[in-house]
Amino acid sequence: MKKNILFIYISLLLYYGYSQNGSKEIVLEDIWLKYTFYQKRPSGINWMKNSKYYSDLLEGGIIAKYDVTTGNKIEDLYKNEARLEIEDYNFNEDESKILVSTASERIYRRSSKYNFHVIDVRTQKAVPLSKNGKQMHATFSPNSQMIAFVRDNNLYIKDLNTDKEIQITKDGKSNEVINGSADWVYEEEFSMSKAFQWSPDGQKLAFIRFDESKVKEFSMTNWGKLYPEEYKFKYPKAGEANSIVTVWIYDVKSKKLLQVDTGKETDMYIPRIYWTKDNRLAFLQLNRLQNEINLFFVDTKTGKSTLILQEKSDTYIDLNNTDFLRFLENGKEFIWGSERDGFIQLYLYDIQGNLIRRITDNKGDITALSYIDEKKRLIYYISAEVSPLERHLFRIDFEGKNKVQLSTQAGTNSVNVSEDGQYYILFHTASDSPLRATLHTSEGAIIRTLEDNAELRKRLQEYSFSPKEFFKFTTSQNIELNGWMIKPKNFDASKKYPVIMFVYGGPGNQTVENMYDNFDFFWYQTLAQKGYVIVSVDNRGTDGRGAAFKKSTYKNLGKLECEDQIEVAKYLASQSWVDSKRIGIWGWSFGGYLTSLCMTKGADYFKAGIAVAPVTNWRYYDTIYTERFLQTPQLNPIGYDDNSPITHAGKMKGKYLIIHGTADDNVHFQNAVDFVDALIKNNVQFESFYYPNRNHGIYGGNTRYHLYRMMTNFWIKNL
Repeated sequence: MKKNILFIYISLLLYYGYSQNGSKEIVLEDIWLKYTFYQKRPSGINWMKNSKYYSDLLEGGIIAKYDVTTGNKIEDLYKNEARLEIEDYNFNEDESKILVSTASERIYRRSSKYNFHVIDVRTQKAVPLSKNGKQMHATFSPNSQMIAFVRDNNLYIKDLNTDKEIQITKDGKSNEVINGSADWVYEEEFSMSKAFQWSPDGQKLAFIRFDESKVKEFSMTNWGKLYPEEYKFKYPKAGEANSIVTVWIYDVKSKKLLQVDTGKETDMYIPRIYWTKDNRLAFLQLNRLQNEINLFFVDTKTGKSTLILQEKSDTYIDLNNTDFLRFLENGKEFIWGSERDGFIQLYLYDIQGNLIRRITDNKGDITALSYIDEKKRLIYYISAEVSPLERHLFRIDFEGKNKVQLSTQAGTNSVNVSEDGQYYILFHTASDSPLRATLHTSEGAIIRTLEDNAELRKRLQEYSFSPKEFFKFTTSQNIELNGWMIKPKNFDASKKYPVIMFVYGGPGNQTVENMYDNFDFFWYQTLAQKGYVIVSVDNRGTDGRGAAFKKSTYKNLGKLECEDQIEVAKYLASQSWVDSKRIGIWGWSFGGYLTSLCMTKGADYFKAGIAVAPVTNWRYYDTIYTERFLQTPQLNPIGYDDNSPITHAGKMKGKYLIIHGTADDNVHFQNAVDFVDALIKNNVQFESFYYPNRNHGIYGGNTRYHLYRMMTNFWIKNL
């Protein structure tokens, strides 16, 4: 460890959100039962075609129309005389009909099934979309004549003119074939659930078919009945068989299906399908190792595909981070996102796949493509170029010139842009300031404030807070890392304090961000009140600092991340005000994995640790995520085993608590069971707790309150 470690306070934070003068102490009931510090967000602001108006879903299921600039209600578009318990809604193209969803039944993270109703705005009549069972992904055709939806793994169309229900596919079967909806691993790792798209003219419907018959089943027990039930679903673990995916086109007029030529290789991914504005079908294809991505165009008459663009990487291509493909209205160009030049940037191509120019050239990743104004040739985007800790809104022209930063306050910004780009809503938070939502013109001029959380800000003044102090330090390997810490309110540098480190540390994620946190920040306040210092540092592999930093962990997940967190512990131990024998660490999911690894490989530096829902062996996790960063177990067995906590179970010395939900469909309970078994075999004492029928989020009722009470008591007892 270098003696001249750099420790720079970036900011001690301005107290326009929190007060140093409040006297109330924070308790867990405030956080997890009363939701005292939960910030409001403008809900239901759905832009209408004429961006001078937006609609909102009001109490009682009323859908109302509002003036954007004044916030005044214009009229009730649907008065809900049918007394439907509406959860969400969408308009058709001319806003004469509304598709509303009711009676949701959740499936996985991004999927649910509903009872949909079609509402005629003029007559106020609400008609069920189908009486043959709940539906998924119901979507109006662009010509408003039909609605496509999925039921029982098959794709259907409802003809609104004839009221007939047309079944497009008939081979859908649970745990075998899915049409028009994603399988578990696509939904989780490619952030998609709906797997069909209407052509712009409404005459064709393209969809992805998933044949998961060769994917192995994973089973979970649902407890609570005299004889517990087994739930089985297809989950492809690393190195195992994936679904075989194919692309199909349904012609509405001829009622015929056409299979698209996607090549001879079936062990690959098709995570996106698109229609261009001139009714041309396109799809993206990733190879199994996700280091090659291809863009194809399809002849919709023959199904023949033509390669338009190909990109390769020495490591991996993370589609979720570069998912900025946009086909322009002019039919001649498209926008492409890539991190091939070191940071995620935007590129302009012609429709034949020829690069016209690189549009952005930032020393920071673009994290969102917010809006494209084709008439003015302008692009609005969010990026981390100001600081890895912040996100800001920028505007740039197609030539890559005349860049303007539109968000001015330090912190994290996101936007919701109207359909024609005349207005946008800017959502801003900072670590010391809850959300402010403001309405702006396209030029950035503020029109009015939609939400400033004034009540919450006033309430915060009543409590005593310790601010987040952002800092940097340089490791012995000359790696500069970003972090934050929260100290006890009456911190005295002449005293010794125990430290709790919080870690996530997974690829493409961050914990060190200048943004408001509804929950954990306030839990850390309760711990600071008890005399703990809380610290979080983003290790190598995390987001916001470009490809080299993020991809340095490729093929060896856990190694550099664990080394960096141990360096954090060493650095803290060297501080005069830290009790070096009382350093703890905790994390959830990937953070639980790193906690377990630090408690074993770094056993000499951590007195106690809490791992919530941890991966303990990457062989147990899914194909898409794991193989993206590690390749397959067959190609890289060392990468899987050398940094598995199970491999190092015998090294654990400190107090360790492992927590898991038995119904975790993401990181399976198997991870906890097998690590516990390894600890037992090595005669290591530990504590464990499981939450029956809870998934990866471990929530519901007072579950979170129970969880955080238990973790608080663990720290008090063991640190």
